[in-house]
Amino acid sequence: MAFRVGECKAVAGAGFGAALLGALAGSAFADDALKLIELSPNGADACFGRVYDATHLKAHPKQKVARIFFLYGHDPVSRPNEEPPTNSDSSYNGFIATTVRGAKAPEWAGGWCNHGSEDGTSGPIRCGMDCDRTMASLKVDDKGRLIVTDVQPDLYLDAGSEEELGAAEYDRQALGSEDDNFRLDPMPAATCKAEFARIDPIAPALGGPLRERLKPDQAFCYGRDYDAAHLGSHPDQLTQSIRVFRGSVELASFASGGNAANWPDGADIAVTVTTRQKSTKVTQTYSCQGEADQWRCAASSKMSDFSCDIAQKEIFLKRGANGTMMLANPNGSLAIVDLCSKAADGKTQSDDKVYRLQPMPQSACAP
Repeated sequence: MAFRVGECKAVAGAGFGAALLGALAGSAFADDALKLIELSPNGADACFGRVYDATHLKAHPKQKVARIFFLYGHDPVSRPNEEPPTNSDSSYNGFIATTVRGAKAPEWAGGWCNHGSEDGTSGPIRCGMDCDRTMASLKVDDKGRLIVTDVQPDLYLDAGSEEELGAAEYDRQALGSEDDNFRLDPMPAATCKAEFARIDPIAPALGGPLRERLKPDQAFCYGRDYDAAHLGSHPDQLTQSIRVFRGSVELASFASGGNAANWPDGADIAVTVTTRQKSTKVTQTYSCQGEADQWRCAASSKMSDFSCDIAQKEIFLKRGANGTMMLANPNGSLAIVDLCSKAADGKTQSDDKVYRLQPMPQSACAP
């Protein structure tokens, strides 16, 4: 698992943070969703796909893609979703999944698809993504097949990745020079959904999303105390004890200003950390919102004043197996260090990046 970290990513992946439906483009696209009658005359999910045989691939050695599917419709990947129901399916309505030769699972990206004309009803169809990038251009031929063009080699890579990765690694990760101008056949929507299901198979042990398990009006407490054996085997870990909770203060805050229909957006949580160096507990408040399959929580100054803008300090919560909760601290956003210090800038340097927390009685999270 990998947490998404909220940066501007090209791919809409389904891992524990590596890439993302990212920050969704917003509800501005909700009115435009599922109005491309060329793709879906009746407004239902529409699926197009193609699996290339060995003969085709041998004749096109610079084509890496062996399987490609395009779904125009509702999100087939982010399940179970942590976003409020009011925000579901509001932005992304085009999804592409490709499997390159030898890969066990597809990669995928999501975008919003609209006509390029001013009236929005004619002209080429362009599917855009975050960061003002193009996912693909679309048109339907006279046989009902979907022609997919303008697919960029770096579809699943971040902007500037060629310079960051180097030419050899970029070429390995990027799509091939012949991975464009795909001609896809109409298929049942269930076929596309089955293909996208290969990306992030549902793990029964994970259970339902946090927003269903943790109610707006109920307190909770998760935590972990690390023993001497664990700390001895993790000499670079600073955290000795950690708690994540909502108590009376956080419940009252949401009751006065939150909207249960938008849960978990606006949910305050508190995180208490005790480090090896200091026996004193330090508590920091965060304000959370649902984002794809995790809660993205920004540090809040409600409890004390800070010399910097700590709203840029973020942690991420995600459901873990068998009732646990995972917490990610990718960028020095826990109070194991001063959040305004240089030590909190950039990536977390110590071994305090990901925590697996157990449910605890509320008394274990008492201030």
